[in-house]
Amino acid sequence: MSESSEAGPVDGSPSETSKRRGHFRYRERVHASWWSWPLPLVAATLLAAEVHMGHPGLRAWLPYVVLIPLSLALPVLLSRLRILVTDEELVVGDARLPLRFVSEVEVIPRERKRRALGPELDPAAFLVHRPWAPTAVRIWLEDPEDPTPYWVISTRHPERLAAELNTE
Repeated sequence: MSESSEAGPVDGSPSETSKRRGHFRYRERVHASWWSWPLPLVAATLLAAEVHMGHPGLRAWLPYVVLIPLSLALPVLLSRLRILVTDEELVVGDARLPLRFVSEVEVIPRERKRRALGPELDPAAFLVHRPWAPTAVRIWLEDPEDPTPYWVISTRHPERLAAELNTE
């Protein structure tokens, strides 16, 4: 979701940019899809039930206590990816890219994403892929000291992200 508003820090500690600027030009959290939530829960319940049938007593309930909360935590952990664009940098998860190194931004539509992540992918590229985000952007870099030719980032709103990165 794209917003330009006051926002908190990315990882608990505010960066210098967010301290000075206090806002983001673009902000998105790439959540796991709704269909990824029940699958781990069903698998954990079936596994716990199988152990329950084989071991009576306290050991029978231990898998329920351990596996079901872990299966609920899995999609939450997978949904932690944040994409932020401030006035000076792009933040993807823990990675930061100063906008002065962005030369070109290419939108990768759904039908080209598989090819872009497979045969077209440079092994030196920086990749943040989430399979439930249907589209991506390729951000070409202009830094002679960096061996990384480009970043590929999965996003649900590639046109908005590309527009914010191309304004530089």
